[in-house]
Amino acid sequence: MTPHSGQPDIVVVGAGLAGLACALDLCHAGRRVALLEASDGVGGRMRTDRRDGFLLDRGFQVFNTSYPQVRRRLDLKALRLRPFTPGVIAHTPSGPVRLADPTRRPKEAGSLLPGRVLPARDLAALAALTARDTLLPAGALKRGPDRSTAATLMRAGVSARTVNEILRPFLSGVFLEDELETSGRFFHLVWRSMARGTLCLPAEGVGAVPARLARDLPGGVLRTQTPVTGVTAAGVLLADGRELPAASVVVATDAGAAARLLPGLATPDTRTVTTYYHAAARSPLAEPTLIVDGSGEVLNTCVLTEVTPTYAPPGTALVSTSVLGPDRPEAGRAVLGRLAELYGTDTGGWRQVAAYTVAGALPAMRPPWPLSRTTRFAPGRYVCGDHRATGSVQGALASGTRAAREVLADLARA
Repeated sequence: MTPHSGQPDIVVVGAGLAGLACALDLCHAGRRVALLEASDGVGGRMRTDRRDGFLLDRGFQVFNTSYPQVRRRLDLKALRLRPFTPGVIAHTPSGPVRLADPTRRPKEAGSLLPGRVLPARDLAALAALTARDTLLPAGALKRGPDRSTAATLMRAGVSARTVNEILRPFLSGVFLEDELETSGRFFHLVWRSMARGTLCLPAEGVGAVPARLARDLPGGVLRTQTPVTGVTAAGVLLADGRELPAASVVVATDAGAAARLLPGLATPDTRTVTTYYHAAARSPLAEPTLIVDGSGEVLNTCVLTEVTPTYAPPGTALVSTSVLGPDRPEAGRAVLGRLAELYGTDTGGWRQVAAYTVAGALPAMRPPWPLSRTTRFAPGRYVCGDHRATGSVQGALASGTRAAREVLADLARA
């Protein structure tokens, strides 16, 4: 696309995934766009910091290859993706158990024989649920009454013990809540995406995903370190006091910022998570497998350098561990104590490299949760983001795509 110049037709506020998708589609349609970002780079909550040879994602994240928007917009080969093990190690009251996907790891199918990890009834229920979610069209999963994930699993025939000891610890790290109150329709879509795709990390950190999207923007569209303090009748008000006129304004920020810029906008509650990064002299687990903690002391932990060695300097292992809520005094010490138990090793020599608290990491998607909603807020004013769809990469990209589509439709009618 040719570089943009002159006054923009449309201002997009926020260069996270939703804002990038929206701006890209508007530019492809030939519109003059200004994409304004308050920080020094793109990505929003999907950023990666480089520090002392470490790649530090701003909160533990995984990248799912099955999302339709991902496959449409990104060259997956260019991201140099490295996969996690298709399965987890769950620490239960009776000890650690390994759950593997037998369709991808046939040699480990024996671990799923009835009675070894799960009762036969639960194995059958989960197999039926997985087959349904994998084979049905996504549209079919979105229809019907919505209920909590806990109720959905119960109706599927999964026992309370399996839910509480294995599925709840795993899904708590996905939804960032431990009551399984998240929309069951969203759960079905998540389960489908995991069954159909591969969970990976880019070699350059998860921030490589928005960086790749930004590379396709025409020159002059993206303006970083340009905070917006208000949406006006004529356009937007910048922090330096200037007004940037535009017929259409799309607010593509997180829910809290969107509510400040668009008074009267209804926004959901959000979830907060803290991720701790520790450097160790040797890897405590020689495989790229996610560990989930049934005690609830931590959500999950993994050795990132087993997934992709580029996350740490040579000869160093980088361990990522997430917990619900904000960082607290002495929390780091408690996390290290629990990691010693989970990995079965002495963590006394581990060094904390960083701790990231992500407030508003995900919207609280209680049922009935609309999986998609209009981005129109007022004439010429729009809002998009995962809080307007689903708390996922797919949700953010899809919401930005919808915003661009609705902006273009309204301009065509004007």
